[in-house]
Amino acid sequence: MTNYKSDLLRVLEERGYIHQMTDAVGLDELASKQIVPGYIGFDATAPSLHIGSLVQIMMLRRLQQAGHKPIVLMGGGTTRIGDPTGRDESRKMLTDTVIDENIASIRTVFERLLTFGDGPTDAVMVNNQDWLGQLGYIEMLQKVGTHFTVNRMLTFDSVKLRLDREQPMTFLEFNYMILQGYDYRYLSEEMGARLQMGGSDQWGNIINGVELGRRMDSTELFGLTTPLLTTADGGKMGKTAAGAVWLNEAQLPAYDFWQYWRNTDDRDVGRFLRLFTDLPLDEISRLEQLEGSAINDAKIVLANEVTKLVRGEEAARSAEATAAQTFAGGGAGEDLPTLSVGAEGMRIGAVLTELGFTASNKEAKRKIAEGAVRLNGEPVEDAGTLVQVEANAEIKLSLGKKKHAIILF
Repeated sequence: MTNYKSDLLRVLEERGYIHQMTDAVGLDELASKQIVPGYIGFDATAPSLHIGSLVQIMMLRRLQQAGHKPIVLMGGGTTRIGDPTGRDESRKMLTDTVIDENIASIRTVFERLLTFGDGPTDAVMVNNQDWLGQLGYIEMLQKVGTHFTVNRMLTFDSVKLRLDREQPMTFLEFNYMILQGYDYRYLSEEMGARLQMGGSDQWGNIINGVELGRRMDSTELFGLTTPLLTTADGGKMGKTAAGAVWLNEAQLPAYDFWQYWRNTDDRDVGRFLRLFTDLPLDEISRLEQLEGSAINDAKIVLANEVTKLVRGEEAARSAEATAAQTFAGGGAGEDLPTLSVGAEGMRIGAVLTELGFTASNKEAKRKIAEGAVRLNGEPVEDAGTLVQVEANAEIKLSLGKKKHAIILF
């Protein structure tokens, strides 16, 4: 453990957020003597972020908790281009209306986790379309383009990946890193931002911004990235057979969100409690040392605490009650996902896939062959089983011990 002077870096290190920093000593010194405005950028390609972004949102929360000012940068402008980092293909173009609607929807999650306002440490949300949209192309090239060399840009992983795989990269996407660097320069000049944070895959883009500030007006800027977040089994955080784990209720019901955390691998419990909850470190230490079936108590705490932060206390309470009723009581809690099969019914494999319990009908057949699928507690033995429900009735579907749903007419 490093002996940091500032509460900010001490908390970030203790809870496992730090992967790389441009100048740890300089940032620690600055954060120990003044309010540091810091920002993270988020794309607006969907009406919700998913939990892969939650560690970044929690970093802004830690920044505010340590007495500094969070700036949420929504990429209304850069979303029109698309960040090529980690992508093999160009992103689909979105209309201005869709992007604005996405930003409004995404903001609702930030409002739960950050305190917005006009005070010195209150969070603000800004949209880079407000300044990028005003830049003339020639002005942009003259003002910023001279500080980037094509030689250097070609060494970036986001570019090399496409070239190595012979996937096309448009000139529009090639400019993304220039615009992201300019964002940092603009926020530094207009809002006093001194720190940009992000995932480890954003290191190169963050360095661009730090260097641009130094070259254009000798401003000392800082960068900090988090480790690549994977689960103990090596999987990508937030990826499931059913797809992404979305933060907004409209994209994923609270029960499914709660259940994702309840199903955390035993080895991840302590790390996730540190990253995604406000529980004191000594309480987390106690919880992660639980063994055997007792570790399930820690997982319930994790699910409740994260759901409370992201969805609200009532959502966490309701999800836990549904789980208790479903698993312990053998009943069917009211928050379970539902699927209507209509008068003609639906084959069991299609039901499992439609609910997202399996990724394909082939996987559904395998689960049925393993004896993992039950209807109202009775094992399903035939992959061709037709699931039909009478009007005003319901059937409880279970896949293993952790996935349950209600099938309706």
